[in-house]
Amino acid sequence: MTPAPTPPRALLGRVWQEYISRHKAVLLVALVLMTIEGGMLGLLSYMIQPMFDRVFLGGDQAAVGLIAGSIFVLFTLRAVSGFVHRYLVVRTGLRIVTSIQKDLTAHLLQLDTLFFQRNPPGALIERVRGDAQALQGAASGVLITLGRDTVSMISLAAVVFWIDWRWALLVFVGLPLIALPLLRLQKGIRRTARAARERSAGISNRLDEIFHGILAIKVNTLEEHERARFTESVDRYFKSERSNQARQAAMPAMIDLLAAIGFLGVLYFGGQQIIAGDKTVGEFMSFFTAMALLLDPMRRLSGVSGLIQAAMASLERLYTLFDERPTIINRPVAPAVRPARDGDLVFENVEFAYDGQPVLRGLSFTARAGQTTALVGASGAGKSTVFNLLTRLIEPQSGRVTIGGTSVQDFDVAALRSHFAQVSQDAALFDETIRQNILLGRLDATDSEVEAAAERAMVTDFARDLAKGLESPAGPRGSNLSGGQRQRVAIARAMLRDAPVLLLDEPTSALDARSEQVIQTALDRLAHGRTTLVIAHRLATIRDADRILVMDRGQLVDEGRHEELLSRGGLYAQLYALQFRDTEAAAQ
Repeated sequence: MTPAPTPPRALLGRVWQEYISRHKAVLLVALVLMTIEGGMLGLLSYMIQPMFDRVFLGGDQAAVGLIAGSIFVLFTLRAVSGFVHRYLVVRTGLRIVTSIQKDLTAHLLQLDTLFFQRNPPGALIERVRGDAQALQGAASGVLITLGRDTVSMISLAAVVFWIDWRWALLVFVGLPLIALPLLRLQKGIRRTARAARERSAGISNRLDEIFHGILAIKVNTLEEHERARFTESVDRYFKSERSNQARQAAMPAMIDLLAAIGFLGVLYFGGQQIIAGDKTVGEFMSFFTAMALLLDPMRRLSGVSGLIQAAMASLERLYTLFDERPTIINRPVAPAVRPARDGDLVFENVEFAYDGQPVLRGLSFTARAGQTTALVGASGAGKSTVFNLLTRLIEPQSGRVTIGGTSVQDFDVAALRSHFAQVSQDAALFDETIRQNILLGRLDATDSEVEAAAERAMVTDFARDLAKGLESPAGPRGSNLSGGQRQRVAIARAMLRDAPVLLLDEPTSALDARSEQVIQTALDRLAHGRTTLVIAHRLATIRDADRILVMDRGQLVDEGRHEELLSRGGLYAQLYALQFRDTEAAAQ
């Protein structure tokens, strides 16, 4: 269900207090300059009257220099004030937007992993970048329009009313007639702008899927299928944005139509007064010029509500993210400094469910300190959830998870997570050098420590063949490296971290036999002397584990060493037989 839109006043109050108010001195200077620029327009239109009556028609040579000089000064003031206030507004807008992007990214980094499971990366990228940039464009346009064009309209309106208030009324009398249609358009613009931003996020999601899944698309010849899906997303965005732009374009069009009718009246009655000698040509030309110039700020001001509604849509989406709160936080009481290095890892009757679907059902086990404990079971048995609960990425609905007898909820979150090093099948590398990716394990490590970790993890075996060695770029998501090379870098990072507990989540499942052998050697070095938990589908990799926990549908159904489990003939023996029956048949 879509949440009700936040009242604009509340949104504006928040963004003013949190971001805009700190720049109010600069914005005040910009506003003064906008006033100067807008006021010059009225004075320029007024100068048309003496130019026609005294120079063109009256032939007053002495007035030429005075009028020309005055017009030049007015244009110069308008140009300088316009340049400076635009620069100030754009610079301030950029500072505000970059502050929002920094704060929002920092806030998102504090949210729980469940939030990121519910929100795809493309949608979040669109909000952090797209909505923030859209907000800057709309806000800058609104500020300049309201500041400069309001003064321009007032100064020009003063000129037309000063020349002849009856002519002015002929032009403006129809304004109340379009008030209701304009209000209805304003209400629709926020709705369509919000829909357009959401569908723009859909495009970002689709592109994210295409570019990260390009190998699967190529192998399965899904190019046409993905093209059709992307076209559908773009078409949905086009329809929403078209509706939004049509509403915004309708507002100045109404102003133009009303002005055309008013001008006809002025031309008719004004022409008669000029012929009768009651008005001069200069007065008419000054009035006509002021009215023509008045149309532009009126059009922009009529469209400013559309800009405001578009900004409100982006602002609402941004603050929806700001209002998200992490559930994994430190308890109010003073937390324990950090877990004991030699503490057992214990699950006591732990229950957990994702969105109401049970994953763990009363799970209880103990992983002894200094030993290797393996978790096996079919997909969906809850093995990865065990890791997430240990590192407190998620919270159990009931039961306790303890380290050395202390609940993980009683530790400082950062201290708790520093107790673990994790290597998974999808090694998370960043678009940095190999050295910098290893250094992420412990940011204060020395160069010699990084190089020692790289040597132990056999990263140097392939890095020495690269042009820049450890300074070679890993590429986005480690794209410059092979699967085995990425795993070695991840293992080196874990070695550098030197955490008491090692979590291995199927680190060799996606590798060929040769790479698996190399990685397994590096993992054995890493696991030596540590408490190690291993998730494995390849049962051959855990034969030497001190204890194997067999899980099925979130419950512990068996435990023991490899030989014990085989002899009992339970689920473990069945899984083992499925993997090795061909080898055993050949041996017989």
